[in-house]
Order: sequence, then C-alpha cells, then structure tokens
Amino acid sequence: MTIALDWLPELAFSYLLLFARLGAFLMLAPALGESSIPARIRLSFALLLALVLQPMLADRLPALPNDLAGLLMPMLREIAIGLILGVLTRLLTMATQVAGSIIAFQAGLGIAQTADPTQGGQQGAIFGGFLSMLAVALVFATNLHHLLIAALIDSYMIFEPGADLMLDDAAQMAIDVIAQGFNLGVQMAAPFIVFGLVFNLGAGILARLMPQLQVYFVLMPANIFVGILLFALLLVMMMTWYLTAFEQHVSMLRGAG
Repeated sequence: MTIALDWLPELAFSYLLLFARLGAFLMLAPALGESSIPARIRLSFALLLALVLQPMLADRLPALPNDLAGLLMPMLREIAIGLILGVLTRLLTMATQVAGSIIAFQAGLGIAQTADPTQGGQQGAIFGGFLSMLAVALVFATNLHHLLIAALIDSYMIFEPGADLMLDDAAQMAIDVIAQGFNLGVQMAAPFIVFGLVFNLGAGILARLMPQLQVYFVLMPANIFVGILLFALLLVMMMTWYLTAFEQHVSMLRGAG
C-alpha cells in the first residue's frame, strides 16, 4: 500500500502564504504585537494561527507556482499586505500618547518622562505610558483582540493573494486613521484642556492682582494635585471612549475587508 505525498508542496506553499500575512500583521498589531511580548511567543502564536486558519482559507489561496519568481512574489505581496494592515491598526494607538502628552502638560508634569514599553522603550510622558499599557490590558480584558483576528481573516475577501495592493487607498486610509487618532486623543484630554485654561487664567489674574506673590511656586503643587485627581476621576470615561473608538475602527477594517 502506497500513500501519495504530492499534496505536501501545495500544502506547504499555502501555509507559508498565510504565515507571511499573519506574521507581518502580528508584528505591528496593537495588543497582539506589543514589543513587551517576547518574540518567541508572537512567532509561536503566528505559526499556530496560520495552522488553524489554513483549512478555512485554503480555497482563497493560489496554486503552487512552477518557478522561483512565482513563489517569491506572492510571499512578498502577502508580507506587504500584513504590514499595511498592521500599520493601519497600530496608528489608532497614538491617541493614548496624544492624550497623555496633553494631560501631562496641563497637569504640570510635562517634563516627567519615562520609558514607554508599548513604544519600544522610547521616552514619553508618564501619563501616555500608563494609558498605553492600560489600553493594551483592556483590549485583552474585553476580548477586542478577537476583532483583530476576525479583521485579518476578512482581509482575504478584498486583499486576495495575487491581487493588486491598492496602495493609494491604503495611504488615504492611513491619513484618515492618523487624523482620527489625534482627534480621539484630544477628545480624551478635553477636560484637562478646559482645566488648564481656567487654572492658568486664574493664575494670571492672581499674578496681576498680587505681583509680589510667586504664583508659579505657590500654585504648581495645587496644579499637580488637581490634575492627578481629575485623571483618577476621568480615567474610566477616557478608556471607555478609547475602547469604543478602537472597536469601531477595527470593525471598519473588517467592513473594508
């Protein structure tokens, strides 16, 4: 009794195509692709996810080519698609950095910089690093990372292997996502902007009424205290707003896919 193994090259090619897109996406995707997660864990997750999805998406993958060029070009195209999707989902996370920078500035802690694990250890406002880490934890806690995987699966409906990359549409969407992320960050920090305007206006009036008083040194502790108090009171509202926008953004990518 003999068993034919001529299906193995076709299976290996389809698996590598899936892994190319999944691996590139998971390298940049928020929550799933954070630099704080060890590279071996992300690689293992991408390999296992490609293994699970291979039976589901096998009919959408092209046949095994006969030459080396026909083998490499689909792989490079899949990697490019994964990078595009990863960047489009990652850009929205800039909202936490924008909000954190505004909050730190208005609370008088703009010079308090710390390493942000979600940004590869780069220096950033301490509020921004905290909001970024909290956003990652809440994405997993609310199972929104399932939407990321679903969006990646749905991407095979429009970014079919072998089709054009549609770079113009991807660039326009990236611009829209950047604008949306900046707008979301400003909305999250809007109460602190109002607080900063009122506080600085009052400090300016007090400085004019009492020139001999060192307003900056007297009011700075109060500015920091009230800023931290507002941050504690408004944290739930800010993160709820962020998670709602994150869900809508990923759902939009699913709809586009």
